[in-house]
Amino acid sequence: MSQNAQAEPARTKSGQGTRMTRQRALILSELKSVQSHPTADEIYGMVRKKMPRISLGTVYRNLDLLAESSEVLKLEYAGFQKRFDGNTHAHQHVRCVHCGKVADVMPEVDNPTLPEKMNVPGFTVLSARVEFFGVCKDCV
Repeated sequence: MSQNAQAEPARTKSGQGTRMTRQRALILSELKSVQSHPTADEIYGMVRKKMPRISLGTVYRNLDLLAESSEVLKLEYAGFQKRFDGNTHAHQHVRCVHCGKVADVMPEVDNPTLPEKMNVPGFTVLSARVEFFGVCKDCV
């Protein structure tokens, strides 16, 4: 970033502004350059090639901030390591039940429509999503 360029503010869900640091901008750029839905450790490996002194903790913190500000997607499934997606448009994923690898589902599948009078005691249902699980070509 040049000396005259101003850092772009990113907004968190709370509306609190955070500046776009060089580290955060590089993490975002690297994540958007791949379609592999990498883990934080994999992103750390990618970013270290261009910024060798960055710490793993910095990568984790910045990924959380980017996810909180909706600049990336954080893909969390119980029993699997978190993965990240630079494509923030609504789309579904398939996850390998053996290795945890994630891929985009193409073409997209419609999410289910919530019934008007859905009754789930103790909950107000806000949304639904379709999740796919399978076995990737490397694990077959």
